[in-house]
Amino acid sequence: MLSSEKFDRVRFSISSLVRGVCVLLVWILLIGIQNCFAQTDPLAQARYFASQKDYDKAIESVKHLYDQNPMDGEVYRFYFNTLLDKKEYKEAEQLVSKQLKISPNDPMLFLDLGNVYVVSGKPKKSAEPFQQAINLLNGDDILTTKMANEFIRLKQEDWAIKTYERAIEIIRNPYFYSTPLAKLYAQTGNIEQAINTVLNVGQIQLPGLDDTKTILLEILGNDLRKLQLAQKALIRKINEQPSNTWFVELLTWLYTQKDDWEGALIQIQALDERNKEDGVRLLDFARLAAKENHFDIAIKALDNILEKGNSKPLFAIAYAEKLRVLFEKLKKNPTPTFQEIAKIEQEYDTFFRLFPQYYISETLNDYATLEAQFAGKTNKAISLLQTAIAQPNARREFYGWSKLQLGDYYLLSGKIWDASLVYSQVDKDFREDMLGEEARFRNAKLAFYQGDFEWAQAQLSVLKASTSELIANDALYLSILITENIPPDSNLVPLRRFAYADLLLFQNKDKEAETLLDSISKAYPKHPLSDDILMLKAQIAVKHQDYNKALNYWQDVYDRYAQDVLADDAIFKTAEVYENYLKQPEKAKSFYEKLILEFPGSTYVQIARKHLALLQANSNVQMP
Repeated sequence: MLSSEKFDRVRFSISSLVRGVCVLLVWILLIGIQNCFAQTDPLAQARYFASQKDYDKAIESVKHLYDQNPMDGEVYRFYFNTLLDKKEYKEAEQLVSKQLKISPNDPMLFLDLGNVYVVSGKPKKSAEPFQQAINLLNGDDILTTKMANEFIRLKQEDWAIKTYERAIEIIRNPYFYSTPLAKLYAQTGNIEQAINTVLNVGQIQLPGLDDTKTILLEILGNDLRKLQLAQKALIRKINEQPSNTWFVELLTWLYTQKDDWEGALIQIQALDERNKEDGVRLLDFARLAAKENHFDIAIKALDNILEKGNSKPLFAIAYAEKLRVLFEKLKKNPTPTFQEIAKIEQEYDTFFRLFPQYYISETLNDYATLEAQFAGKTNKAISLLQTAIAQPNARREFYGWSKLQLGDYYLLSGKIWDASLVYSQVDKDFREDMLGEEARFRNAKLAFYQGDFEWAQAQLSVLKASTSELIANDALYLSILITENIPPDSNLVPLRRFAYADLLLFQNKDKEAETLLDSISKAYPKHPLSDDILMLKAQIAVKHQDYNKALNYWQDVYDRYAQDVLADDAIFKTAEVYENYLKQPEKAKSFYEKLILEFPGSTYVQIARKHLALLQANSNVQMP
């Protein structure tokens, strides 16, 4: 008798054989059906021969059909193309000539004849039939587009241009084919003509600014020479039509494409003065500049509005916007000085004295963050938030976020129970809202800081299903951290020390936190917390701009703990530092690629793909 193992092998061999026979039978059947169909349809039979590159049989089959019905366009077209494939140029020329006797006014046949001359090495001879085709244009848009597209397919872009230009003469509308014409001018190297064509049509098809920008981007790309040509063309237009603001707006946009934000600001200022807009356009420009991290330009634009005086309607809005830009610039500065921080503090103080109604705005939240996390004035931040929360007309959502921020600063100043109380109040007031979930997570984190891991886990188990991906991911990480680091012997000392070190780090007591982390590593060198400790140390190093030290910590994580949950985190953070701080895009790209390839299930993959695409796009920009 066969053993079960041998029986399984025999059964597998038989099933594989059966599958192979079935596949072969299906293949034979499909070929049979194809051949049967080809035999019943002569044109299909000819196509089959052509697909097998048996052009003689294909031509023989289709010639018989053509002789029977030379008016059949499908048969003619296949016959003609097959002759070209076989390089039977003389026969192809004779075929087209015969067809022209039947349809002497079909311009597409003249294109065929010209094409025969081109592919047979007689390009000069093609000019006459190509011109005859164009002479047969009658203003019909379908015919014009068909002919132009055929010329493009035949790589005869100059004749496609002539097609559109002739059609424009016939219909007497110089703008009708401007977009395809502009693209063809660009393809044939006539960039100035392409630019002028776009500008001429754009100004008469208002609102056409966005469409014009799109076409210009396609034509100009990031080529500095082409951008300069467009700039010169726009300046000429502005000199010819000084009251036409459309050209000024387009020139401003073009300056930003050249990364000349100073030039753009000059144009915006002139436009604002000319139209007496009181800063509306300047405000929009400042927001765009800030979004692109051109903070100094944004501040200049906002100062221009403020210089108009506090009686102007946009004064308060521009002032608040300036504070936001100043604060964003400060956050991007890895080493802000005490003087820089103090100067922004003074700006905020002045603003709130002038406009106390802004106590219930995000400007107040930024001010509190500045005081607590940059100026080291936690008590002042708490006082600002308490004043804001006490305002009777505050929006409900503003109230909730401000209380969460207040709880954080209570925690920062060591008022643990006050922080927990405020978080609980937000949880109660926003039970079914994301604010409530955020409050519950902060309370769970607070329990973790205090070593109450059981209660923290109870909260985290619910938050892992949060509608907010960020909260869900944070809850999942903290839950795993607790679960994986509670040993069978229930020795919670290492985890409690780690949690307290995390709290110290939150309170900006970085040296104490690092010392405590080192004590854990020394006392418990093989504890599962080792990779988490390295990640926290890297966080401290980044905070103090010691990026090489942080990179070494992350290197340790993905070298020694590649199978653990923090390996992808370490790779992602490495890529971020290379991209944002060390300005080494190639290194950043290599780590984003490493993350995508080695950790396809990581929550960072989609973000990494976006960063990688942006870095790739920037690397393709043509520099001056």
